[in-house]
Amino acid sequence: MADAWLTSVERDERLLVDAGGGWTLAELMGLDRARAALVAGLRPAGGVARIGLESMDRLDTAGAWLLHRLERELAERGWRVELAGVRQPHAALLDEIRRAHAEPAPAPPRVNPLVRLVAGLGQGAIHALDEGRRLLAFYGQTLIVLARVLVEPRRLRLTSITHHLEQTCVNALPIVGLIAFLIGVVMAYQGADQLRRLGAEIFTVDLLGIAILREIGILLTSIVVAGRSGSAFTAQIGAMQVNEEIDAMRTIGLDPIEVLVVPRMLALMIALPLLAFFSDVLGLFGGGLMCALALGIPPAQFLAQLDAAITVETFLVGLVKAPVFAFLIAMVGCYEGLKVERNAESVGRLTTQSVVVGIFLVIVFDALFSVLFSYLGV
Repeated sequence: MADAWLTSVERDERLLVDAGGGWTLAELMGLDRARAALVAGLRPAGGVARIGLESMDRLDTAGAWLLHRLERELAERGWRVELAGVRQPHAALLDEIRRAHAEPAPAPPRVNPLVRLVAGLGQGAIHALDEGRRLLAFYGQTLIVLARVLVEPRRLRLTSITHHLEQTCVNALPIVGLIAFLIGVVMAYQGADQLRRLGAEIFTVDLLGIAILREIGILLTSIVVAGRSGSAFTAQIGAMQVNEEIDAMRTIGLDPIEVLVVPRMLALMIALPLLAFFSDVLGLFGGGLMCALALGIPPAQFLAQLDAAITVETFLVGLVKAPVFAFLIAMVGCYEGLKVERNAESVGRLTTQSVVVGIFLVIVFDALFSVLFSYLGV
């Protein structure tokens, strides 16, 4: 007897097909010829076609594909196909072949671009609200842990705070100072160019003093810190999340918020006011240098005009925002870091998101401060 066979007997309204032996790639050509002869000899009208597989010893992918083709051709000719005596491994392979040859799903209906845009906006709004709710919950958790640390100062990790203070403050001085100096130069040059038309170049000093001390100094410094330190917080905590270090902390009874978030937050709340003051000084220095070079205003006159234009309130208005902005930047950076999943792609995506959300919140709260100070007449 052959290693594989395919025979059939037609009785009344029934077709009895016997498939046995080893239906493998080696026997495929002979079995395919038998299949073609079987199908060619069938009458058009069908009935019940029973394919018996009791004698089938082996079945590989090629054999399963041929058997599925036989099923399909019999069904196309009106026969109702039944498989009998199928072994469990063979049944699983046949199911895979059927799924692979299933008809593709119909294409999704075309959606109007305007409807798609509105749906996207709605989904974005829902996602933003949900993210805001989660961030607010994290804010509450952080406040609780921060209060606990302040009540029990022995929980304070001074070594960690000192380390992060160096990273966020001392190491940030060069970039913050350079940007502040160049912004002071640009503001002095542009302001003088406009005020010269009115013969009021001296008021460039007033423009510089009020703009840098109230808004530009702290805002630019916060944006730089959000891009530098906020992203670093997310990447550091995210890497720990990927390496399962945070899970290990929880296992030994340590609170990740107390160990990782609070030291970074306190360090940044100390660092940002210092950086803002440094930024103000460098911004005014850059503006004063440009005034001396472009307008011929000597340093003594520049300082006298600056003293007349600003008050202590002008300086404090900008400085009082610093701890709030630092809290927001640190909170967002640590929150996104704790959200990281166990893959590198998540670290990069959430680090970018941390910077975007941090800068967005800084600008929103800066606008709220402006409204508040305007209402208070400050």
